[in-house]
Amino acid sequence: MQQNESPLRQIPNVDRLMKNEIIAGCGLYRHEAADAVRETLALLREKLKAGETDIVPEDDEIARSAVRLALTRVRESIIRVINGTGVILHSNLGRACLSEAAANAAREAAGAYCTLEYDLENGSRGSRTGFAEQRLRAITGCEASLLVNNNAGAVLLILTGIARGGNVIVSRGELVEIGGGFRIPEIMAQCGCRLREVGTTNKTRLSDYAGAIDSDTRALLKVHTSNFKLVGFTQSVTVNDLAELGKQHGIPVIEDIGSGALTDLQRYGISGEPSAADSLACGADIVSFSGDKLLGGPQCGIILGRGELIAMLRSHPLYRALRTDKMTIAALEATLRAYADVPAAEREIPVLAMLSATPDALRSRAERLNDDILKRGGSSEIVPAKSAAGSGSVPGLGLDSLAISPISEKNASKLDSELRAMPVPIIGRIEKDRLLLDVRTMFESDYDYIADSVARITT
Repeated sequence: MQQNESPLRQIPNVDRLMKNEIIAGCGLYRHEAADAVRETLALLREKLKAGETDIVPEDDEIARSAVRLALTRVRESIIRVINGTGVILHSNLGRACLSEAAANAAREAAGAYCTLEYDLENGSRGSRTGFAEQRLRAITGCEASLLVNNNAGAVLLILTGIARGGNVIVSRGELVEIGGGFRIPEIMAQCGCRLREVGTTNKTRLSDYAGAIDSDTRALLKVHTSNFKLVGFTQSVTVNDLAELGKQHGIPVIEDIGSGALTDLQRYGISGEPSAADSLACGADIVSFSGDKLLGGPQCGIILGRGELIAMLRSHPLYRALRTDKMTIAALEATLRAYADVPAAEREIPVLAMLSATPDALRSRAERLNDDILKRGGSSEIVPAKSAAGSGSVPGLGLDSLAISPISEKNASKLDSELRAMPVPIIGRIEKDRLLLDVRTMFESDYDYIADSVARITT
């Protein structure tokens, strides 16, 4: 370039920069890098015109700026984070983490051809969800089962297939709204059902259901109020009593248990959350729940119940639109396999491992992580914390836990933003002007990285 050449004329073109070794070796797709180069050059051009600078950087410096910009853009998509919030089923962070076996099964199914609907023994078409259904029968005692893409889809299919054109009786205290504005009354209207409300918000009796039954009644629906708790002067009807009433009138009883525990949560000190097996044993004809909550598997909706009702739903045209994909089925199969051995499930399925973590185990983890931070020159301390199940599961539950609290002259918001800006973002929660990183929801395999990160922001 000539010494007296205008700075604007010194700006390299896009083609030249795209051949730069820094750009070529950055691992980005060509269109991602090219867009970042154009934006970087446009910003430089604006600064030169505004007189904010009169120097055009070297090509390598411009290339590095473009790569940093492109990587920022890439981070706006779904990336891995570390959950230090203490919320086990954090909806914003993807709910249940899969076990290693389930994640590997999904990866293998995704990256190769698989026996999704192929019978190896006979060399012919096979069942799409046969193994998962076999495991669900063994775990819950159901006659039959069906898998769809989520529990909202399960409720949609059940009500459409069983109750369309008739009315469905529901307690007023169970007309819930869950995340995303999913409301029971609205979904009924969408399914072509008529809602028949009975009882009051806080009290519903069996006689209320009985008095509302008529020739148009297609189902009795019970909805577990998983995302809130009604306390005080209350009364509700048990599944046992509702099932007996349904049998007397030949009307199916449907229960949406929401979070879908497959094991007895009492062993972890958690009460009030129905299990699928218990609901069926109490007489429910159809039970539905989520796969990515307390079960600890992938996002899906699981429907269990009487064989003839499940067969009716399986043949419904809507089922085709709602059925699960091969990755989901593979991950669910691997998750359900672990339930044959509850101690193994508690070790392997992250949700169960987090729920069952003992005070001694949490103390050991907290001390190890805090020591690692101090050894790296950082500053932090161990403080008491409360974990939560999350995603509407076990509302009001507070699990005693321990958290690491970084110590710095910076305020909690500043520390929080710096951890969120890390290559693998660390998400904590702020309480009483302190940043907390709950050890219950952080994997021990990430401790070295967490210790490095906390040490960096506190020194």
